[in-house]
Amino acid sequence: MTLLSSFEWSWLWTFAALLTLGLVTGFLAGLLGIGGGMVMVPFLTYLISQQGVGSALAVKMAIATSMATIVFTSLSSVRAHHKKGAVRWDIVRGLTPGIVVGALIASLGVFSVVKGTTLAFVFAGFVGFSSLQMFRNKQPQPSRMLPSPPGLAGAGGVIGFASGLVGAGGGFISVPFMAWCNVAIHQAVATSAALGFPIAVANAVGYVWSGQQVNNLPAGAIGYIYMPALASIAIASMCTAPLGAQAAHALPVAKLKRVFATLLLGLAVYMAYKGLAA
Repeated sequence: MTLLSSFEWSWLWTFAALLTLGLVTGFLAGLLGIGGGMVMVPFLTYLISQQGVGSALAVKMAIATSMATIVFTSLSSVRAHHKKGAVRWDIVRGLTPGIVVGALIASLGVFSVVKGTTLAFVFAGFVGFSSLQMFRNKQPQPSRMLPSPPGLAGAGGVIGFASGLVGAGGGFISVPFMAWCNVAIHQAVATSAALGFPIAVANAVGYVWSGQQVNNLPAGAIGYIYMPALASIAIASMCTAPLGAQAAHALPVAKLKRVFATLLLGLAVYMAYKGLAA
């Protein structure tokens, strides 16, 4: 029996790591409506770096690949949330036009010209801020309501743009925003999962287009998206996203968010380190 070469062992380990990452992020996407990008980007940055890609480019590819996986994760998780009647489709319709515009501005324009080191720091800042907000769990004023349609479109623009820069599904902004407007937390999580689809599609198109002229991309990359990682994570995450969505309606999400916030702080520190290293 021929033993596997070191190269083959490396690929087996990478494939197993990607499948595990997909299982975990799919569950988190369904549970917290975050798309999983906050967890995926740091780990994908490390795994893509192991393929000989420079740190700055690895950050960009991790962000783009993470966003592309959310196309599949969001479809899987929102189906389970919709069966529970928890998705606020009126909010989805109000936010989506702004989301698409903001996402395209980020992925087609800003993403291609901003350095990967800068994006690493931006990601670390957003994730660190989101984790602190989860820890605070500040309650909104009872009288606060959702804004008018133009206000929702504007909020969608901010969500789509920020998501495009950091490769997350937007839940780190949309869930706190909806909770701030007194949308019930389970509805906010479910609606955020639905918003992940237009966010991911618009940004993924932009990442493919803007990455066409980039040099030194590894084999299997289409634009900034690393297809081997996308396929592995998408398959695994679609299996666990419905389980996370079911758990969101049965588990104490507030307590789970505090545990998740601790993880996010660690990931924010790691991405800041990658920015410094690059």
